[in-house]
Amino acid sequence: MTTPGKRPWSLSQLHLLLTGECTYECDHCFVWSGPEQGNTMDREIIGHILDQAEDLGSIERIYFEGGEPFLFFDLLLWALRQAQQRGFKGGIVSNAYWAEDDAKAMEKLRPFAGLVDDLSISDDDYHGSGEAPGNTTMARRAARELGIPVDFISISGPDSSDSDAKPPKLSADDTTVCFRGRAAEKLAPLVKHQPWDRFTACPWEDLHQPSRVHVDSMGNLHICQGLSIGNLLETPLTQIMGNYDPDTHPVIGPLLKGGPAALVQQFSLDHQQDYADACHLCYQSRSKLRGLFPDILTPGQMYGEIES
Repeated sequence: MTTPGKRPWSLSQLHLLLTGECTYECDHCFVWSGPEQGNTMDREIIGHILDQAEDLGSIERIYFEGGEPFLFFDLLLWALRQAQQRGFKGGIVSNAYWAEDDAKAMEKLRPFAGLVDDLSISDDDYHGSGEAPGNTTMARRAARELGIPVDFISISGPDSSDSDAKPPKLSADDTTVCFRGRAAEKLAPLVKHQPWDRFTACPWEDLHQPSRVHVDSMGNLHICQGLSIGNLLETPLTQIMGNYDPDTHPVIGPLLKGGPAALVQQFSLDHQQDYADACHLCYQSRSKLRGLFPDILTPGQMYGEIES
């Protein structure tokens, strides 16, 4: 469903940030997850979101992530069953803290067999992959035995090499660190920076025709973490997407015209002379604009605040 005159949408995935709580407090985390964070969804909110996904008509897949979704095991299992009943494919992103041995890995994953067709396990130095007893390996082994499609997500450490203003990446098998969220503070100082005015485009998100968006426990619909295009608890998803005009959006519009550098120029923001990557400049600029756009640059957790 779209508003007459609006182009059709390709939005096919909703990623539900089931909770902000996590067993880790990773330096690279986009959403500042950790043991002290709260912001956990309840069944009413999840059901409401799934209902709206049905109404939109283009959503094919629902992911549950966080934070660490397995911290709320019963809620996660219920949510995936609800998603399947509505005809959605289900996915989970987890750090596999629960796979303490092969038996526990099987115990945790067995109820999800047939419900999940994409289990993504974080497996890198940030998530303790070098620690015994090899939780991620046992989780993947159990998933394969149960017929659950599974793969690893590996985030590379920061690299100080000059990459011609592109985000640093260590190997073809790794996903690069993007210097937003906690990484903007913890990791950005560790890499070689580039002049701020070279960051004239967003290299990661399709701001014009998004295929996936994230939803937090307060209903904010994130086109990028901390950049909301509406609230599903206040406005139906069909209406948000039908009315979404990226070119006239006060934050997304400048990003489309000239990337994070355009945000600096349009709002005459104080800035450094160089930054780690485009995300670093964008994140720092958005942090400065939160007072001007509190309903767009939200919630506080995405900018380092602890919320329960």
